[in-house]
Amino acid sequence: MARDAYDFWLFDLDGTVVDVDPDYPRTIVSEIGDRLGHSFTDREAELLWYGVGGAREEVFADRALTADQFWETFHEVEDPRARAESSFVYDDAAEFVAGLDRPTGIVTHCQSYLTEPLLEYHDIADWFDTVVCCDDEVGWKPDPTPVELAMNRLGVGYNGHEGALVGDDPDDTGAAWNAGLDAVHVDRVDPVERGQCVLGDRRIDGLDEL
Repeated sequence: MARDAYDFWLFDLDGTVVDVDPDYPRTIVSEIGDRLGHSFTDREAELLWYGVGGAREEVFADRALTADQFWETFHEVEDPRARAESSFVYDDAAEFVAGLDRPTGIVTHCQSYLTEPLLEYHDIADWFDTVVCCDDEVGWKPDPTPVELAMNRLGVGYNGHEGALVGDDPDDTGAAWNAGLDAVHVDRVDPVERGQCVLGDRRIDGLDEL
């Protein structure tokens, strides 16, 4: 598949274009646990961070926590600068995304107060023509609304342009299909370790396969 296979490209951010040092989620989740009076294993910290399937909800239920309690504390704990410094850009993303010469955007669950400093820190903001950060007003993937917002900002919304959304999570696949786009799933984590096999129109191990 070449860069010109589609008229436009959309990407998830965390786990697709960038990721964090494995110790970082453990540190953040540990601090959240201290504030809420709970302890979490390293595996639970990973599940809470990446949120595969219903993993977060299972951990919340085991601790009698609500999602609102967790995320409110999460936003109190996490520092945008520390997040950016603990993150890295995938080499294959640097090669593929940076070389695109057509409309390109991000649709991410990462909040804007974290996303903007991260893009600036790694000097990759100019890779993207638009960035949509999901929230309660915009909607959350797999809802197609944030994807459609990105498409409209790029001028490619349902006007004959063909595009793809690349992501590492089932919600990315669902959002792509719900918005009428091809879904490209990048397998950054072994499906056995993930505990889930994610389908898509195309499955790849890295963006260099595109």
